[in-house]
Amino acid sequence: MTSDINDPKATSAGLAPAETPAIEPVRGPARVETIAQAKASIVAVALERWPFIALVASTAMLATAHAFETFGKLYPCPLCLQQREVFWVAGTIALIAIAARYSPWAARVRRPLDLLLGAIFLYGAGLAAYHAGVEWKWWPGPGTCSGASAAASDLVAMLKGDKIKPPACDKAAWIFLGVSMAGWNALISLGLAAASLAAGLRKTGTVR
Repeated sequence: MTSDINDPKATSAGLAPAETPAIEPVRGPARVETIAQAKASIVAVALERWPFIALVASTAMLATAHAFETFGKLYPCPLCLQQREVFWVAGTIALIAIAARYSPWAARVRRPLDLLLGAIFLYGAGLAAYHAGVEWKWWPGPGTCSGASAAASDLVAMLKGDKIKPPACDKAAWIFLGVSMAGWNALISLGLAAASLAAGLRKTGTVR
């Protein structure tokens, strides 16, 4: 008399082969930790290469401003031009910082230049916030541009020698998500300032 190993009775008697338990993939804390490590690595690389990023950011901000002027016909007011000057200065310091990293004084000048970038961006954030407040009538703006005519510059009138008034500083020419161009500049500059300070205060063994 034979016994079928697939018979439930045979299985209960230990004659049927035991099924191999399924192996569940590891999920949860291990995966989260891997993602956190990847993010930390990206941040560390960004701070290590911060002068390059600061140069790209400054160039992008200037290019955006000129694109609004050229294609959007949103001509800059005096405060707008001052905010552009901040990014010209920041871009120049970033270039100096990049060149300095390949000099014998790389380790000595890295931190001061990163902190200087932070100070410049912080000044730009303050200037942009001041401009945004002028636009929202929270405080008066400079007498040289508040309440002036908002008409665009007329090339023919300039060629004739006529005096052209710049756009008013207290009128937001462009608003996105309830924030004016100066307001967005303040937020971006504040982020760049924080990143510059983090880059300057970080501990590192390399400078390139």
